[in-house]
Amino acid sequence: MKADQTVTLNLPATADYVDIVRLNLYGIASKMGFSYEDIEDMKVAVSEACNNSVLYAYGQEGGLVEVLFGINGEELTITVKDEGVSFSLPQQEAPDAPTLHDKELHDVEIGGLGFYLMQALMDDVSVVSESGKGTQVVLTKRLTRSEEKV
Repeated sequence: MKADQTVTLNLPATADYVDIVRLNLYGIASKMGFSYEDIEDMKVAVSEACNNSVLYAYGQEGGLVEVLFGINGEELTITVKDEGVSFSLPQQEAPDAPTLHDKELHDVEIGGLGFYLMQALMDDVSVVSESGKGTQVVLTKRLTRSEEKV
């Protein structure tokens, strides 16, 4: 694949469409030469990012999730954007406590630890959220070559 290419998906913010994101990720990452294990890690991370948009950003209202796959040399960047309810940093005694879509870490339900899972599975994770503009999660994975293939 050529460097500096972008594949963009615009999907309804429902759980039914998360599999389409995973399938596209598999196709792109395998063409780039990522290992099966790395692809599986990325699929879990991107599913978490999409599920956050589906579950929290729009509530019961319909909305769209935009997923961009940025191919740049040996780096794959996956950006998941929604325009729903954004999250904010808490104004309480723990200013560094992470939140995602208005949920503090100690308030999240099972499955709500997705941000930490994304950080563990990807090389870089960033979350940008602006009130009234939604949330953008950027996941980056760099291709690592096996030392055996010299």
